[in-house]
This record gives sequence, structure tokens and C-alpha cells, in this order.
Amino acid sequence: MDALVARSLSKMYRGRHRTVPALDNVDMTIAKGRLFAFLGRNGAGKTTFIKISSALLMPTAGSVQLFGVDVVDHAREVREQIAIVPQEGKPFYHLTPREHVEEYLRVRGASAETARTRADEILEGMGMLPYEEIPAMVLSGGLQQRTLVAMVLATEAPFLFLDEPTLGMDPFARRQVWEVIRRAARKGSTVLLTTHYLDEAEQLSEELAVIEGGHVLYQGEAEALKSKVRREVRLQFGYGFTAQELASYGEVYAERNGLTLLTTRNHVEELTRRALERKIAVHIGPVTLEEAFLTLVGRAIEDEDPGALA
Repeated sequence: MDALVARSLSKMYRGRHRTVPALDNVDMTIAKGRLFAFLGRNGAGKTTFIKISSALLMPTAGSVQLFGVDVVDHAREVREQIAIVPQEGKPFYHLTPREHVEEYLRVRGASAETARTRADEILEGMGMLPYEEIPAMVLSGGLQQRTLVAMVLATEAPFLFLDEPTLGMDPFARRQVWEVIRRAARKGSTVLLTTHYLDEAEQLSEELAVIEGGHVLYQGEAEALKSKVRREVRLQFGYGFTAQELASYGEVYAERNGLTLLTTRNHVEELTRRALERKIAVHIGPVTLEEAFLTLVGRAIEDEDPGALA
């Protein structure tokens, strides 16, 4: 049995002057036990999909089944099978990280002994033992976010929705969280992860989907998506070249600190020489998931769609 099956799923929001589709006829299947990344810009539809799939929002049309159970008709049964890290969630400021984890597990029916054991394990795994007795109100934003993630991962729920779980964390903390997420998947949880960190999606996911404007543009493995780029090398140039000068060599994208060119290996020597002659900084590397996303969507994942909702 698949963990999640969405069929013809749509959600429309009515504005003052127009109707905005947050999801438009989405089909998606996530196999049981998979670590699945859902990628898209702000406003592409990721959070709306999670809210509907977790029985928090009614769809306009279509259906979602979780472990074979319809999320609309059997919402209470579905909620017993899931745990969610919501986007931009907030902890209870007067509770410590340990209290967050243990009390959440007790509310979900765990015994006091199980709650303590799981809290010990999750707080250690996420590097939070030095902060376990400190009220959330005096913790940094990254530690508050880690507290929320610890609460959810400690549940060992069959299906875990993680909406931007490492938002605001430093690189070291992100990698600690990655390992705990992998551990949850190894124990049998199905994980649906949304993230703006494409290196995170590439490191964690066994499968991914890309959504844009409420439509799923791709579902499959990261390597298969990268193979669609049809270029082998990424060259990143500081300021000095124009996009017109580089256009004949491949795909050119404007970045905050210069230009990125996706090209083939036979152009690398010439372009590197030209850059050095002009004293332009150049960085060379393989095509990554970020370039694959750019090619598929046409814009960087950091760019927001002002006409979309969620």
C-alpha cells in the first residue's frame, strides 16, 4: 500500500477580483517508507498540499488518501497517523525543549517512561542536551525551530510532514537534523519534506517532486531531474561578463553576485581563460539540483510568485 495518493487535487482561493488556484489538478503518489522532498518557490502550492493532506484544509476538488484512508471522510483517523512541523511554527515560550518533547508525547498517548526515553534520544541526536532545561523564550530562533522538529520526530508517527524544518538553522545544526530525519525514515516513517535548501533535498530525498503555480512539473529521482539539464558543467562568474556574451555557450542565469552559465566541458578552458584575462572570478563545478530546478521552472527557488498564495 502506498503511504499517500493524491488524485486530481485542486484548491481554489477566491480573491476580490479573481480566483487563484493554489493547487490545480495535482496527481502524486508517495510510497510507504520513502523520504520524499517537495520543492517549489514560495506560493507554488507546497504548504496548501500539506494542509489538505494532513486534514487541516478542505480541497476544492479531488482527493487524498493516507495509507488508504480518505483524509476528508476520516480526518480523525488520519490525524492519529501523522505529525507535522508547520512552516513558521512557534514553541510555547515558557516550556523547555525537554518539556516540549515529553508533554507532546504524553498528549499523544505515550507513557511517561517512553516519553523520557524518546526525549533523551532525540535531544541528544539533535545536539540539544545543553539546552534541554532552558525556556524556549530565551533560546535562539534556530534552537526554537530545533525544538519543534524534535517534538515531531520523537513521535515516530507513520507519516511525518516537515514543512521547512531547518529554516533559520546554522549549517552544523541542519546536518544534525538531517541525520535524525534519516533515522526516522530507517525506523519506518514516511517523510514528506519541503525545503528551500536544494542541497538539503539532494542529500535527504529518495524521490522528489517540483511544483510551480499549483502544477506538479516533475516527480522522480534527483539524478534523473539533473540529467534533463543536458549540460555537464556549472560556471559561476563574478561581475564582468554580460549575459549576451555568454549566451552562445549555454544557459545563462543572473545571480546576486554575477552570472551562472550551464555549459559543456569543451567550453571550460576557453571561458576560464577569458575570465582570467579580465580578472573575473570564476568557480567551476558539476550541475546540481539547483541548476536542474532553474532549468525546469525558469526561476530560482528563492524567487517568490507575487500572484500566488501558498
